[in-house]
Amino acid sequence: MPWSRIISGIVAIALALSATLLGGWYFTAMFAVVVFLGQQEYFNLVRARGIAPAAKTTIAFSLILLGICTLDGSLADAVMPIAGTLICFYLLFQPKFATIADVSASIMGLFYVGYLPSFWVRLRAIDSATFSNLPLGGYWPTNWTDFWGEVNFNSLPRGLTITLLTFLCIWAADIGAYIIGKFFGKTRLSEISPKKTVEGAIFGITSSLVVALGGAYYLHFPRSPLTGLALGLLIGIASLLGDLTESMLKRDAGVKDSGQLIPGHGGILDRTDSYIFTAPLVYYFVTLLLPLLAN
Repeated sequence: MPWSRIISGIVAIALALSATLLGGWYFTAMFAVVVFLGQQEYFNLVRARGIAPAAKTTIAFSLILLGICTLDGSLADAVMPIAGTLICFYLLFQPKFATIADVSASIMGLFYVGYLPSFWVRLRAIDSATFSNLPLGGYWPTNWTDFWGEVNFNSLPRGLTITLLTFLCIWAADIGAYIIGKFFGKTRLSEISPKKTVEGAIFGITSSLVVALGGAYYLHFPRSPLTGLALGLLIGIASLLGDLTESMLKRDAGVKDSGQLIPGHGGILDRTDSYIFTAPLVYYFVTLLLPLLAN
């Protein structure tokens, strides 16, 4: 593996962990940068197919959505239909007649690289107001020993621990799938992504299961280890589908990578595709299913 890939990966992980630890508007700012760059890459893929989307308008609404999620997550779902309507109005009054593809690509951009990633902000925001001890809704641990031992985890923001657990499950799935697929994979998983193998996918999902089981135990999930198995399976499959979806978009656009921003890794979408479908599923798993099981 090239050193540029290793170093850029370490830097990206360090930035992600720092922003996740801080939470509040700091976490939102990091995701705003990711969404902004990801939207640009997505619309470049779309333009490669001769489509003319409402790129600037869609990016603006995606960033507004992140801000609303930080202020009040309950209002976020109202942004999607309103933004979609205004994007259609914008395309309707352009000098050039918009096509079905123009409208569809714009709404897909809002949903795929705006709405779905916004659930990361909602996930990290759980209990943030209660634990905030920095300006802009930020948080900094008063005792780093809180990160060691299941007894101490209750003194940490729940949004922080759940977000970190989700990250760890995704990383375990990606690393497990890469290693096993590279050295032991023989059965091709899909024509969409020829390098992915069934063996790698199975081991990646299994790795996510193992991490989620440990996380469910330490975070005292109700009916653990059943809920740990369910969460690990959910994250493992969602991260795999996110990877395949982005591969499908690149294949249709006729490009190898979504961009060249990250040395050795390609574009933002190439590195974050596993995260796109994961956050909404984990958010509703934590906010709807776990309380139901606890009762």
